[in-house]
Amino acid sequence: MRMRPKKNRATRLDNVKELFAVTTEDGKIDIPASFGEESNISIEIGCGKGRFICGKAMQFPDENFIAFERVTDVNMMAMEKAFAAGLTNVRFHNGDAKELCNLLPPHSVNTIYLNFSDPWPKKRNAKRRLTSPLFLEMYKGLLAPDAVIYFKTDNIGLFEYSLETFAECGYTLSNVCYDLHNDAVLSANNIQTEYEEKFSEKGFTINYLEARLK
Repeated sequence: MRMRPKKNRATRLDNVKELFAVTTEDGKIDIPASFGEESNISIEIGCGKGRFICGKAMQFPDENFIAFERVTDVNMMAMEKAFAAGLTNVRFHNGDAKELCNLLPPHSVNTIYLNFSDPWPKKRNAKRRLTSPLFLEMYKGLLAPDAVIYFKTDNIGLFEYSLETFAECGYTLSNVCYDLHNDAVLSANNIQTEYEEKFSEKGFTINYLEARLK
């Protein structure tokens, strides 16, 4: 079901416009202009309403984050959350994940967070999954040395598919877990997304892994 357009969208977006990532004339994200310094960044692809990325920005105030979300109204709500919290180390971009290589400098990303990505269950849509070989190869051009991809999903089919694709694409997996919330060590610093909280309360278990390039 599509979200109904939010009222006063133009005004609300204008109120938080300082949190948009700065882009150059050719549409690329300008990291120094966005954060006032040259730095590597951490990114969340599909930030939803922003609880996770705002939590990370609070948890690591000396790091810089960019959240990507293709649904304008959802992105707006995430930005409002960051604005209300007074966060200065997180920026947002409204766009599609497939454009990431055209938006970010090569090897500028220390961390990629993939939280509850659309599973695209039909086989004909497999290439649209954010852990498909198409995307995993694209990430290689973005990742800095020793970078990490953190992946969470409640969808066991997507998780098992991802275990295979990460390995096939040359990533080393660690901390593979089929029940994150019941793992005392891995859940200690876990920040739940809005979706995660809702579905874990309904009894869904959360699958988790960390991936690094060999």
